[in-house]
Amino acid sequence: MPQIAPGQALLIDADDTLWENNVYFERAIAAFISYLNHHEYTHAEIRHALNTIEHETILAHGYGLKSFTRSLITCFESLSPLPVTEEDRQRIVGFAQTIAEHEIELLPAVNETLAELATRHRLILMTKGNHTEQAEKLSRSGLAPHFSAVEIVAEKDPSTYRNVIDRHELGLRTSWMIGNSPRSDINPALAAGLHAVFLFHKDTWALEHAEIAAAPEGQQLFELDTFAKLTEIF
Repeated sequence: MPQIAPGQALLIDADDTLWENNVYFERAIAAFISYLNHHEYTHAEIRHALNTIEHETILAHGYGLKSFTRSLITCFESLSPLPVTEEDRQRIVGFAQTIAEHEIELLPAVNETLAELATRHRLILMTKGNHTEQAEKLSRSGLAPHFSAVEIVAEKDPSTYRNVIDRHELGLRTSWMIGNSPRSDINPALAAGLHAVFLFHKDTWALEHAEIAAAPEGQQLFELDTFAKLTEIF
């Protein structure tokens, strides 16, 4: 029996909440590190350099495959002992392109869980990233009919959540953010006054890691290990 009354607004993340995403980036990064095959740096050191470059690239160019490809090329240029050739660039672009070529792989029980939740609650997809890429993934997923609205934002911070709350006229006491990222889904949503549900995913992107904030007084925070368990709460 669900714990929470019907009629809630559930804002639900997409990447690594509804479908696999970061695992494909990790495979591309592994291939990139193997191709670089640097003799002066360990794999861990190369990955640390890439994480730093990705953070800087995102600030300047946002999220998405183009931004990721730019980060790989910049990392290669900064660490390679030899000049970067056109062949190198094409190989690096190929690593990133493998991500776009993957079929959408829904996480277990996502479709049926959304279908059930939609009978009792208002579902809003809220994801960040490149608008075209995220909209295309949603279309290919087949999940769009479950959602009453879609929000694709450049970043998830408290002000963005407040804008979404205002735009959809959401009541804070009956609105929740559900996702796998402490940094983007949980902490800023709590800061904006929403309740939250953290869904653990073992392959969450390193740049999304953070300590999960405690829920402020009057707000609720649940932590679950599977998407299907949402029906035990809602």
